[in-house]
Amino acid sequence: SRPRPVKMEAMITFNKDDGYAEAVVRGFKTQGAGILGPDTYSNLGQCETLDDLKMNLQTNEGYAGFLQNESSPISTMTISEKCTEKLVEEFNYIRCNASGSLAQFLDYITYGYMIDNVILLLTGTLHERDTRELLEKCHPLGKFQSLATLAITSNAKDAYKLVLVDTPLAAYMSMNFNEAADFTELNIEVIRNTLYKAYLEDFYKFCLSLGGATASVMGEILRFEADRRAINITINSLDTELRKEEREELYCSLGDLFPEGIWKLGKAESVDQVRAACEVSMSHIPYESCPI
Repeated sequence: SRPRPVKMEAMITFNKDDGYAEAVVRGFKTQGAGILGPDTYSNLGQCETLDDLKMNLQTNEGYAGFLQNESSPISTMTISEKCTEKLVEEFNYIRCNASGSLAQFLDYITYGYMIDNVILLLTGTLHERDTRELLEKCHPLGKFQSLATLAITSNAKDAYKLVLVDTPLAAYMSMNFNEAADFTELNIEVIRNTLYKAYLEDFYKFCLSLGGATASVMGEILRFEADRRAINITINSLDTELRKEEREELYCSLGDLFPEGIWKLGKAESVDQVRAACEVSMSHIPYESCPI
């Protein structure tokens, strides 16, 4: 589907609906006030210690108080946590000031993190990991009120009825969540990819419905993600118990590989056949460059 052109009435009411949020984002893009620029990245590349990195970050207005309360020697874990906190704080600020389709778009972004958190809890519980430890590892953008309850579920049916039915992910449920069989590593991975398939297809449809730059830019991003996941699923399922018919059900119905390349991936039995399937589309990036 081609991106739908932006409606004139949407442009007329843009400032009223999204003007403030756009101004905030433009502020982030201002050199030295938000998103790091080329000069800052160049300076960071010259740092020899984490304390040097901390000092260079503080010269950026947007990161002035970023790590000021952290004593030396600072750890990579601390920097990672603080970066995530900053991202979440700024994302939530924009989300709180968004309305209409922009608010819905930002909600869609959080659904991927929700899926990752759900799978993290299910996998951790399967391996008898401490629930508090697992919750600490969950991404803040994907947390929801009943997330911890997943730790007491032992099969997909219970996970859906007790927890997921009251979340935005409920719309992406399929027959996989009617199974009463206990969780295994394989069926948890099937659940992950089933959820992601429905999520990406839904997000793609929503972006195309908006038209304009959103459809063009996000369409390309989501098509790439669909292809990346298809390649990942195929390679990771080689020499496993997952049947080809089951694998084919996990592929998204979008992307540069769809439909011919996806059909070939469904039949692939080796890495060489995966490479051949990727080469079916001239517009697709070389197989060697795929972030698998």
